[in-house]
Amino acid sequence: MTNIDFIEPLDDAEGAARARALLGDDAAGVWAAPGRVNLIGEHTDYNGGLCLPIALPHRTYIALKPHGGSAVTVVSDVAPDQSAHADLAGLEAGGVDGWAAYPVGVAWALREAGFGQVTGFDAAFVSCVPLGSGLSSSAAMTCSTALALDDVNGLGFGGSDQGRLTLIDAAIAAENDMAGASTGGLDQNASMRCTAGHAIRLDCTPGLSAAESVTQVPFDLEAHGLELLVLDTRAPHQLNDGQYAARRASCETAAARLGIDNLRILADAVAASDDPAQALADALARLDDDTMRRRVRHVVTEIGRVDAFIDAFARGDMAQAGALFDASHDSLRDDYEVTVPELDVAVDVARREGALGARMTGGGFGGSIIALVAAGESRRIAQAIADEFARRGFAAPRALSATASDSAHRVA
Repeated sequence: MTNIDFIEPLDDAEGAARARALLGDDAAGVWAAPGRVNLIGEHTDYNGGLCLPIALPHRTYIALKPHGGSAVTVVSDVAPDQSAHADLAGLEAGGVDGWAAYPVGVAWALREAGFGQVTGFDAAFVSCVPLGSGLSSSAAMTCSTALALDDVNGLGFGGSDQGRLTLIDAAIAAENDMAGASTGGLDQNASMRCTAGHAIRLDCTPGLSAAESVTQVPFDLEAHGLELLVLDTRAPHQLNDGQYAARRASCETAAARLGIDNLRILADAVAASDDPAQALADALARLDDDTMRRRVRHVVTEIGRVDAFIDAFARGDMAQAGALFDASHDSLRDDYEVTVPELDVAVDVARREGALGARMTGGGFGGSIIALVAAGESRRIAQAIADEFARRGFAAPRALSATASDSAHRVA
């Protein structure tokens, strides 16, 4: 059996040097934004719910040089000899194809938001966030771009948590409107607002201020003798093939039929009732479609699992924290139906090999799992999963060990 590949993060000096080398020596600076792992709270962001992400030490670096025109040229270390080009003048939503839609879309979104001083630029990207892994390499790209453009154009939003909401909105618009990949905002908030040693309790209720929407939650696994294994199954991961949008539309339709603005309102009502199980059953009975009922059941119970996980972790009840991981995955598999065989097998093997709990993370339909494991056990458990994948004829997975890291920042 082949030994599993563990992906190590770049340090900022190396990431900056590689990005500058790809662009040229006249870059105005280098910025970096992290990928993320969502600990729990999946497919809740676009329902006004709760999420609990951490930023990864794995980052995307952008070296950027602005110029006074409207042309944009971007290149990536994935294909360093194939630059992509666009023009911001007259650009409309969906007007850029391929990966360049993400960074160009950020500039377009800022201009659409009234910041006409954002001009054309040349940029080079270097990343150690694995592509297609469900760890939000796209948000790492859009958020690093947003921070760079904010800096070089003097917009002044990057220096405060409240200001970063404007940059987050531009990153979201780039993904949704230019790249056509639906996102609810979890990834961009994590990339722009997480702090080292903490998860953020992200409240996606519409209209909240920065202070109201994020609470920094200490997340120190080492103190409990644990570590977080992240395993990229390398199953194809696509969120713009209609499946994500279909789940979102189902939730919005269900909320409308229940006479509420979003499913968070139902989740709060269920949690506040004397008999939450009965309150949820009564609400589901008002929906006449079984698939829609299962989608709603996942969202409502998953929102509840976020605070339950925070409480269990604060008490040091790691067994309960792991059980909540397991319940989350089972709900995503059975009610939301966003897992694939590779995700389910990886979770099953991790549990069998001693993980306290394991679940898929991200949008699903491919991507990664996370597992709470004893310190020092990540490589052994990841190898066991890789061996099982080989027996089943799946692609070889890759893995990393995740620590709660800092958000997007200028590095050079």
